[in-house]
Amino acid sequence: MSGSNDHIGAASRRYGKATIDEAVARLCGGGLVAVPTETVYGLAADSTNAAAVAEIYRAKGRPDFNPLIVHVPDLEAARKLGEFNELAAHFADAFWPGPLTLVVPKTKNCPVVAAVTAGLDTIALRVPAHPVMRELLGASGLFLAAPSANRSGAISPTTADHVSRSLGKAAPLILDGGPCERGIESTIVAIDGANYRILRPGPVTVVELEEIAGKVANIVDDNKIEAPGQLASHYAPSKPVRLDAHSALADEYHIGFGVVAGDMNMSEGSDLAEAASRLFAALHQADASEKPKIAVAPVPDTGIGLALNDRLRRAATPK
Repeated sequence: MSGSNDHIGAASRRYGKATIDEAVARLCGGGLVAVPTETVYGLAADSTNAAAVAEIYRAKGRPDFNPLIVHVPDLEAARKLGEFNELAAHFADAFWPGPLTLVVPKTKNCPVVAAVTAGLDTIALRVPAHPVMRELLGASGLFLAAPSANRSGAISPTTADHVSRSLGKAAPLILDGGPCERGIESTIVAIDGANYRILRPGPVTVVELEEIAGKVANIVDDNKIEAPGQLASHYAPSKPVRLDAHSALADEYHIGFGVVAGDMNMSEGSDLAEAASRLFAALHQADASEKPKIAVAPVPDTGIGLALNDRLRRAATPK
Protein backbone atom coordinates (compact mmCIF):
# COMPACT_ATOMS: atom_id res chain seq x y z
CA MET A 1 0.00 0.00 0.00
CA SER A 2 1.22 3.51 -0.74
CA GLY A 3 2.21 6.11 1.85
CA SER A 4 -0.29 7.53 4.33
CA ASN A 5 -0.48 10.91 2.59
CA ASP A 6 -1.17 9.58 -0.92
CA HIS A 7 -4.33 10.43 -2.83
CA ILE A 8 -6.25 7.67 -4.58
CA GLY A 9 -9.24 7.74 -6.87
CA ALA A 10 -8.49 10.18 -9.68
CA ALA A 11 -11.46 10.81 -11.93
CA SER A 12 -10.60 7.93 -14.27
CA ARG A 13 -10.61 5.37 -11.46
CA ARG A 14 -12.91 6.92 -8.88
CA TYR A 15 -15.22 3.91 -8.93
CA GLY A 16 -12.55 1.34 -9.80
CA LYS A 17 -12.78 -1.88 -7.81
CA ALA A 18 -9.09 -1.73 -6.80
CA THR A 19 -9.50 1.81 -5.49
CA ILE A 20 -12.55 1.00 -3.39
CA ASP A 21 -11.05 -2.31 -2.26
CA GLU A 22 -7.97 -0.51 -0.95
CA ALA A 23 -10.14 1.91 1.03
CA VAL A 24 -12.33 -0.93 2.37
CA ALA A 25 -9.26 -2.89 3.49
CA ARG A 26 -8.01 0.11 5.41
CA LEU A 27 -11.38 0.71 7.09
CA CYS A 28 -11.84 -2.95 8.02
CA GLY A 29 -8.34 -2.91 9.48
CA GLY A 30 -9.21 -0.04 11.81
CA GLY A 31 -7.73 2.71 9.65
CA LEU A 32 -9.08 6.00 8.34
CA VAL A 33 -10.13 7.06 4.84
CA ALA A 34 -10.98 10.59 3.72
CA VAL A 35 -14.00 10.43 1.43
CA PRO A 36 -16.18 13.01 -0.34
CA THR A 37 -19.83 13.52 0.48
CA GLU A 38 -22.19 15.99 -1.20
CA THR A 39 -21.56 18.40 1.72
CA VAL A 40 -17.85 18.25 2.68
CA TYR A 41 -15.09 15.63 2.78
CA GLY A 42 -15.44 13.25 5.72
CA LEU A 43 -12.81 11.43 7.77
CA ALA A 44 -14.32 7.95 7.88
CA ALA A 45 -13.78 5.06 10.28
CA ASP A 46 -15.68 1.98 11.44
CA SER A 47 -18.08 3.36 14.06
CA THR A 48 -18.10 0.03 15.94
CA ASN A 49 -14.30 -0.05 16.35
CA ALA A 50 -13.18 1.92 19.44
CA ALA A 51 -9.54 2.15 18.33
CA ALA A 52 -10.53 3.42 14.88
CA VAL A 53 -12.84 6.07 16.37
CA ALA A 54 -10.06 7.15 18.75
CA GLU A 55 -7.88 7.62 15.67
CA ILE A 56 -10.43 10.11 14.26
CA TYR A 57 -10.24 12.18 17.43
CA ARG A 58 -6.45 11.98 17.39
CA ALA A 59 -6.12 12.97 13.72
CA LYS A 60 -8.51 15.90 14.07
CA GLY A 61 -7.46 17.05 17.54
CA ARG A 62 -11.20 16.93 18.23
CA PRO A 63 -12.74 17.40 21.71
CA ASP A 64 -14.16 14.08 22.88
CA PHE A 65 -17.40 15.73 24.02
CA ASN A 66 -18.26 16.55 20.40
CA PRO A 67 -20.34 13.72 18.84
CA LEU A 68 -19.79 12.25 15.38
CA ILE A 69 -22.27 11.62 12.57
CA VAL A 70 -22.66 8.00 11.49
CA HIS A 71 -23.21 7.46 7.76
CA VAL A 72 -25.34 4.51 6.65
CA PRO A 73 -26.58 3.34 3.22
CA ASP A 74 -30.33 3.55 3.84
CA LEU A 75 -33.14 3.87 6.39
CA GLU A 76 -33.18 0.12 7.02
CA ALA A 77 -29.56 0.29 8.17
CA ALA A 78 -30.26 3.44 10.20
CA ARG A 79 -33.00 1.62 12.14
CA LYS A 80 -30.36 -0.82 13.44
CA LEU A 81 -28.68 2.07 15.22
CA GLY A 82 -31.46 4.52 16.05
CA GLU A 83 -35.18 4.54 16.87
CA PHE A 84 -37.29 6.20 14.19
CA ASN A 85 -40.75 7.41 15.11
CA GLU A 86 -43.27 8.61 12.51
CA LEU A 87 -41.79 12.12 12.26
CA ALA A 88 -38.21 10.86 11.91
CA ALA A 89 -39.30 8.41 9.22
CA HIS A 90 -41.10 11.21 7.32
CA PHE A 91 -37.93 13.30 7.30
CA ALA A 92 -35.84 10.31 6.20
CA ASP A 93 -38.25 9.49 3.38
CA ALA A 94 -38.24 13.10 2.19
CA PHE A 95 -34.54 13.96 2.37
CA TRP A 96 -32.49 10.74 2.30
CA PRO A 97 -30.17 10.22 0.57
CA GLY A 98 -29.15 13.83 1.14
CA PRO A 99 -27.73 16.52 3.41
CA LEU A 100 -29.95 15.92 6.47
CA THR A 101 -28.69 14.40 9.73
CA LEU A 102 -31.27 13.08 12.19
CA VAL A 103 -30.52 12.83 15.90
CA VAL A 104 -32.67 10.04 17.35
CA PRO A 105 -32.56 7.78 20.43
CA LYS A 106 -30.05 4.93 20.16
CA THR A 107 -31.42 1.42 19.83
CA LYS A 108 -31.04 -0.85 22.85
CA ASN A 109 -28.33 -2.93 21.19
CA CYS A 110 -26.70 -0.17 19.14
CA PRO A 111 -23.23 -1.49 18.18
CA VAL A 112 -21.68 1.96 17.76
CA VAL A 113 -18.99 2.70 20.36
CA ALA A 114 -19.72 5.26 23.08
CA ALA A 115 -17.06 7.69 21.83
CA VAL A 116 -19.08 8.26 18.64
CA THR A 117 -22.09 9.57 20.59
CA ALA A 118 -19.93 11.32 23.24
CA GLY A 119 -21.76 9.30 25.91
CA LEU A 120 -25.20 10.60 24.91
CA ASP A 121 -28.25 8.34 24.60
CA THR A 122 -28.91 9.70 21.11
CA ILE A 123 -27.13 9.10 17.81
CA ALA A 124 -26.67 11.34 14.74
CA LEU A 125 -27.42 9.47 11.51
CA ARG A 126 -27.25 10.39 7.83
CA VAL A 127 -27.72 8.62 4.48
CA PRO A 128 -25.34 10.46 2.12
CA ALA A 129 -26.04 10.97 -1.59
CA HIS A 130 -22.49 11.20 -2.97
CA PRO A 131 -21.74 8.18 -5.20
CA VAL A 132 -18.20 7.65 -3.82
CA MET A 133 -19.40 7.56 -0.20
CA ARG A 134 -22.31 5.32 -1.16
CA GLU A 135 -19.94 2.98 -2.99
CA LEU A 136 -17.72 2.81 0.10
CA LEU A 137 -20.66 2.10 2.42
CA GLY A 138 -21.93 -0.66 0.15
CA ALA A 139 -18.55 -2.31 -0.39
CA SER A 140 -17.47 -2.18 3.25
CA GLY A 141 -20.77 -3.10 4.91
CA LEU A 142 -19.72 -0.76 7.73
CA PHE A 143 -21.51 2.05 9.54
CA LEU A 144 -19.02 4.88 9.00
CA ALA A 145 -18.43 7.63 11.54
CA ALA A 146 -17.24 10.52 9.41
CA PRO A 147 -16.77 14.06 10.73
CA SER A 148 -15.26 16.64 8.39
CA ALA A 149 -11.74 15.70 7.29
CA ASN A 150 -9.87 18.65 8.79
CA ARG A 151 -8.30 19.76 12.06
CA SER A 152 -11.01 20.33 14.66
CA GLY A 153 -12.49 23.82 14.50
CA ALA A 154 -10.69 24.69 11.26
CA ILE A 155 -12.22 25.47 7.86
CA SER A 156 -14.13 22.49 6.50
CA PRO A 157 -12.66 20.76 3.42
CA THR A 158 -14.51 20.74 0.11
CA THR A 159 -11.65 19.34 -2.00
CA ALA A 160 -9.06 16.59 -1.53
CA ASP A 161 -6.35 19.24 -1.40
CA HIS A 162 -8.09 20.94 1.54
CA VAL A 163 -7.96 17.61 3.41
CA SER A 164 -4.26 17.14 2.75
CA ARG A 165 -3.35 20.69 3.73
CA SER A 166 -5.45 20.71 6.90
CA LEU A 167 -4.45 17.32 8.28
CA GLY A 168 -0.85 17.31 7.02
CA LYS A 169 0.96 14.14 8.06
CA ALA A 170 -2.21 12.92 9.77
CA ALA A 171 -4.03 12.80 6.40
CA PRO A 172 -5.10 9.24 5.61
CA LEU A 173 -5.86 7.67 2.28
CA ILE A 174 -7.91 10.26 0.35
CA LEU A 175 -10.58 9.29 -2.16
CA ASP A 176 -10.55 12.26 -4.51
CA GLY A 177 -14.06 12.89 -5.80
CA GLY A 178 -13.53 16.49 -6.89
CA PRO A 179 -15.18 19.54 -5.27
CA CYS A 180 -18.21 18.89 -3.06
CA GLU A 181 -21.51 19.96 -4.61
CA ARG A 182 -23.26 21.46 -1.57
CA GLY A 183 -20.16 22.85 0.14
CA ILE A 184 -21.51 23.20 3.70
CA GLU A 185 -22.33 20.56 6.28
CA SER A 186 -25.68 18.83 6.59
CA THR A 187 -28.67 20.25 8.40
CA ILE A 188 -28.95 18.53 11.79
CA VAL A 189 -32.40 17.90 13.27
CA ALA A 190 -33.09 16.38 16.69
CA ILE A 191 -36.31 14.42 17.00
CA ASP A 192 -38.15 15.00 20.31
CA GLY A 193 -41.24 12.82 20.15
CA ALA A 194 -43.71 14.56 17.88
CA ASN A 195 -41.57 17.71 17.80
CA TYR A 196 -38.17 18.55 16.35
CA ARG A 197 -35.33 21.01 16.82
CA ILE A 198 -32.79 22.31 14.32
CA LEU A 199 -29.39 21.87 15.96
CA ARG A 200 -27.41 23.07 12.94
CA PRO A 201 -28.80 24.84 9.85
CA GLY A 202 -27.65 23.49 6.50
CA PRO A 203 -28.68 22.77 2.91
CA VAL A 204 -32.12 21.43 3.93
CA THR A 205 -33.89 24.64 4.88
CA VAL A 206 -36.32 25.48 7.68
CA VAL A 207 -39.12 25.93 5.14
CA GLU A 208 -38.50 22.47 3.62
CA LEU A 209 -38.52 20.84 7.05
CA GLU A 210 -41.70 22.62 8.09
CA GLU A 211 -43.45 21.51 4.88
CA ILE A 212 -42.76 17.86 5.69
CA ALA A 213 -43.44 18.10 9.44
CA GLY A 214 -46.52 20.29 9.14
CA LYS A 215 -45.30 22.29 12.12
CA VAL A 216 -42.85 25.04 12.98
CA ALA A 217 -39.28 24.11 13.87
CA ASN A 218 -37.39 25.19 16.96
CA ILE A 219 -33.87 26.42 16.21
CA VAL A 220 -31.46 25.66 19.04
CA ASP A 221 -29.22 28.48 20.24
CA ASP A 222 -27.58 27.43 23.50
CA ASN A 223 -24.33 26.02 24.84
CA LYS A 224 -25.41 22.38 25.10
CA ILE A 225 -23.43 20.16 22.71
CA GLU A 226 -25.80 17.59 21.19
CA ALA A 227 -24.37 17.30 17.68
CA PRO A 228 -21.39 18.29 15.53
CA GLY A 229 -20.88 21.93 14.59
CA GLN A 230 -22.33 23.42 17.78
CA LEU A 231 -19.06 24.68 19.26
CA ALA A 232 -19.07 28.49 19.44
CA SER A 233 -15.79 28.70 17.53
CA HIS A 234 -15.85 26.36 14.56
CA TYR A 235 -15.07 26.32 10.81
CA ALA A 236 -12.44 28.94 11.66
CA PRO A 237 -9.47 30.19 9.61
CA SER A 238 -6.21 31.11 11.34
CA LYS A 239 -6.91 34.83 10.84
CA PRO A 240 -9.44 37.20 12.46
CA VAL A 241 -12.73 37.42 10.54
CA ARG A 242 -14.94 40.51 10.30
CA LEU A 243 -18.51 40.05 9.08
CA ASP A 244 -21.04 42.29 7.28
CA ALA A 245 -18.22 44.18 5.58
CA HIS A 246 -19.35 46.24 2.60
CA SER A 247 -15.74 47.22 2.03
CA ALA A 248 -12.37 46.00 3.27
CA LEU A 249 -9.58 47.68 5.19
CA ALA A 250 -6.07 47.70 3.76
CA ASP A 251 -5.00 44.66 5.80
CA GLU A 252 -8.10 42.55 5.00
CA TYR A 253 -8.76 39.98 2.29
CA HIS A 254 -12.34 40.68 1.23
CA ILE A 255 -14.76 37.83 0.46
CA GLY A 256 -17.56 39.33 -1.60
CA PHE A 257 -21.19 38.45 -2.28
CA GLY A 258 -23.50 39.89 -4.92
CA VAL A 259 -22.79 43.55 -5.70
CA VAL A 260 -20.00 43.62 -3.09
CA ALA A 261 -17.24 42.38 -5.38
CA GLY A 262 -14.44 41.71 -2.89
CA ASP A 263 -11.12 40.05 -3.75
CA MET A 264 -13.16 36.99 -4.67
CA ASN A 265 -16.93 36.66 -4.88
CA MET A 266 -18.95 33.74 -3.51
CA SER A 267 -21.74 34.52 -5.98
CA GLU A 268 -21.84 37.58 -8.23
CA GLY A 269 -25.48 36.78 -8.96
CA SER A 270 -26.40 36.70 -5.23
CA ASP A 271 -27.27 33.00 -5.50
CA LEU A 272 -27.22 31.63 -1.94
CA ALA A 273 -26.82 28.00 -3.06
CA GLU A 274 -23.79 28.96 -5.15
CA ALA A 275 -22.39 30.93 -2.21
CA ALA A 276 -22.85 27.93 0.08
CA SER A 277 -20.95 25.71 -2.32
CA ARG A 278 -18.05 28.19 -2.41
CA LEU A 279 -17.99 29.38 1.23
CA PHE A 280 -15.28 27.12 2.63
CA ALA A 281 -13.18 27.36 -0.53
CA ALA A 282 -13.34 31.16 -0.14
CA LEU A 283 -12.23 30.95 3.50
CA HIS A 284 -9.36 28.64 2.52
CA GLN A 285 -8.31 31.12 -0.19
CA ALA A 286 -8.50 34.06 2.20
CA ASP A 287 -6.55 32.20 4.87
CA ALA A 288 -3.78 31.47 2.34
CA SER A 289 -3.54 35.10 1.17
CA GLU A 290 -0.89 37.58 2.26
CA LYS A 291 -3.43 39.73 4.11
CA PRO A 292 -3.42 39.17 7.92
CA LYS A 293 -7.19 39.59 8.31
CA ILE A 294 -10.40 38.56 6.54
CA ALA A 295 -13.56 40.56 5.85
CA VAL A 296 -16.80 39.04 4.53
CA ALA A 297 -19.60 40.85 2.74
CA PRO A 298 -23.14 40.71 4.13
CA VAL A 299 -25.15 37.59 3.27
CA PRO A 300 -28.98 37.57 3.50
CA ASP A 301 -30.21 35.61 6.53
CA THR A 302 -32.94 33.73 4.65
CA GLY A 303 -33.22 30.19 3.27
CA ILE A 304 -29.80 28.58 3.01
CA GLY A 305 -28.38 31.97 4.02
CA LEU A 306 -29.20 30.95 7.61
CA ALA A 307 -26.65 28.14 7.27
CA LEU A 308 -24.04 30.40 5.64
CA ASN A 309 -24.34 32.98 8.41
CA ASP A 310 -24.21 30.26 11.08
CA ARG A 311 -20.86 29.07 9.68
CA LEU A 312 -19.57 32.61 9.30
CA ARG A 313 -20.48 33.60 12.87
CA ARG A 314 -18.67 30.55 14.22
CA ALA A 315 -15.69 31.25 11.94
CA ALA A 316 -15.53 34.78 13.32
CA THR A 317 -15.75 33.74 16.99
CA PRO A 318 -12.34 33.97 18.71
CA LYS A 319 -10.96 30.56 19.71
